[in-house]
Amino acid sequence: MILIIHDGACPFCSAYVRLLRLREQTGPVELLNARDTDARIAHYQQQGYDLDQGMLVVMGDVVHAGADALHLLAVCSSPLGWFNRCNVWLFSSRSRARFVYPLLRAGRRIALLMLGIPLIRKNHH
Repeated sequence: MILIIHDGACPFCSAYVRLLRLREQTGPVELLNARDTDARIAHYQQQGYDLDQGMLVVMGDVVHAGADALHLLAVCSSPLGWFNRCNVWLFSSRSRARFVYPLLRAGRRIALLMLGIPLIRKNHH
């Protein structure tokens, strides 16, 4: 199973995970809004993951964050549809993913600011 933790309040993050098509071989995918009070979110935050710095993709016991998460999703993506083809081209290269990711993160911050949405805060249970 793949767990994708993303910012559900960010229009870009939400659109990305909604449009993403993973290959059938990846198995079930669970989407989790980083703003929810799910105990897993607090668990990853306590491990030092800052969900304002990037999404998380968890496969088994391995956590991929930020650009590495997008790279993994690109490698696991189906080549069907224009969105997935662009995603695979852009993020299947680790160096491209690491170059582009800070720009995407900045765009997210600007969008949240313009929409009046605060950054994610650590969940306390």
